[in-house]
Parts: sequence; C-alpha cells; structure tokens
Amino acid sequence: MIRSILCLTVALAMAVAAFGADISGTWTASFETQVGTQTYTYTFKVEGTKLTGTAKSNLGEGTIDMGAVNGDDVTFVEHLNFQGMQLDIPYKGKISGNEIMFTRTIMDIAEQLVAKRAK
Repeated sequence: MIRSILCLTVALAMAVAAFGADISGTWTASFETQVGTQTYTYTFKVEGTKLTGTAKSNLGEGTIDMGAVNGDDVTFVEHLNFQGMQLDIPYKGKISGNEIMFTRTIMDIAEQLVAKRAK
C-alpha cells in the first residue's frame, strides 16, 4: 500500500515537471541592447507545454510562437517588424518563481534580461 502511494506520488510529480510552470499572464522587462534601453511587456498564453503570446516594446509589437514550457525551461521566438525588416528573435529562459532569466539572440549577439511577473 505504501509502495503504491509512493509510486503514484512520484508519477504525479513527474507529470507536473513535464508540463512545467504556468507562466500565463503579463511579464515585464527593461534591459540594455545595442539600440539602447528596451522596455518590454510580454503576454504569455500556455496550453499544456505550448507557449504563444505577444511582445510589446518601444520598438513595436511582435508575436510569440514556436514556444514551449518544459519544467522550468522556456523557449520561444518573437517575430518583430523593425524598420521594414522582419526580425525573428529566439529566446531561451529559466523560470525561477516570479522571474524568468532570458537569453535572446539578435544577429549573433546574445542579450541577457530578466522578465518579472506583472502585479
């Protein structure tokens, strides 16, 4: 009996870890880039492990797709039209409570930022 309960507990913990944290909602970040300080508002929608949403910044509004949340790992691509150029900006991040530590790469330049859950 105790063994069955232990096995069930482990199985449930593994299922939760496979899906990851629910980061649905609004997150904000302000960080330095090669074109100056950028202030972002990310709106994430998570269904299972799939992540979509929008990214609004002082450079415009982009869409978020090709995203996934697996455990505390987050990945997605922001599609932004900047001065007539279509930029596809990949993000990789790690969730830690109400913060996500991201690395995003634009034209082979990696930028670090921290997004915080909006209150």
